[in-house]
Amino acid sequence: MKGLKDFDVKNKRVLVRCDFNVPLDEKGNILDDFRIKKTLPTINYLMEKEAKIILMSHLGRPEGKVVESLRLTPVQDRLMEYLDISITKALDCVGPEIEKWTRQMQPGEIMLLENLRFHREEEGNDESFAKKLSQLGDIYINDAFGSSHRAHASIVGVPKFLPAGAGLLLEKEVVCLTRLSTNPKKSLVAIIGGAKVEKKAKFINKFSEIADAVLIGGLIQQEAREKNIQFEHPEKIIEPIDEAKDGKDIGPKTIELFKGKISRAKTVFWNGPLGMIEKEEFARGTKAIMQAIIDSGSFSVLGGGETVSLFQQLGLTEKFGHVSTGGGAMLAFLSGEKLPGLEALK
Repeated sequence: MKGLKDFDVKNKRVLVRCDFNVPLDEKGNILDDFRIKKTLPTINYLMEKEAKIILMSHLGRPEGKVVESLRLTPVQDRLMEYLDISITKALDCVGPEIEKWTRQMQPGEIMLLENLRFHREEEGNDESFAKKLSQLGDIYINDAFGSSHRAHASIVGVPKFLPAGAGLLLEKEVVCLTRLSTNPKKSLVAIIGGAKVEKKAKFINKFSEIADAVLIGGLIQQEAREKNIQFEHPEKIIEPIDEAKDGKDIGPKTIELFKGKISRAKTVFWNGPLGMIEKEEFARGTKAIMQAIIDSGSFSVLGGGETVSLFQQLGLTEKFGHVSTGGGAMLAFLSGEKLPGLEALK
């Protein structure tokens, strides 16, 4: 798999698939710009190397039609704030006018395409749509790790038509997650919170092959019992032994149990909150475990939207070895699945 630095990008149109799928409030304001920040190194590198930069992303679920509240204007504004340059936003993401525009761009200039999912063909991986996208660039770079588990046109279709490689963020994700899954320092502890046990059971089973302990949250425990899901290495699964706030948080005995396991770890992986952290009164357990990981001095990897957002709010993301931009993509990668977006670059 080629990386961004393997290409001579000077004066070339570089079509970059980003993951700008950020949460918005009802007024269209960005609630968490973590994914935008993580793509800045790739954009800055392309600016320094005098490329013509065309950025594309999806936002939300417009289901193949134009939804005004899901235009990428807030992303454009945030990028201009961080990069301190003017950025043009196209009215669409394909078409002869936009292609003509890309050919008139100056080195170092940036254009942001409109929401890819305004076209139904994006999620349908339509080849003719992918070809239209490819006509906007000379080189394709995937920097959207968080979307690389989806076989969509901008992820797997465009590399069929252009020289393709991985952006700096995607490369870093692959290196860190490969290190975690193939050569972690022992002992290795995984923490799996949130819900949707059916989606996470495969990961829990795969990861418990190499982990010394897998600590699961109350909702995962409850759902596994209700749905009669049996984990393959039950001796490694550490369940909550008490709860707080009517089950909306882990209790003090569980906090101490989990902290004990974490204190002896050399590597910690965490996905999903351990309580209803959207409300302050139910975030005590999650925050206590955060601090335990930081105090342990272990190499730590964090992923999953809600957990990452809380760390962002608390200013703690820099305390972790790696904070992944992927939720589903990260779990799929660590479960041993082949991600379509990565396979397309090989």
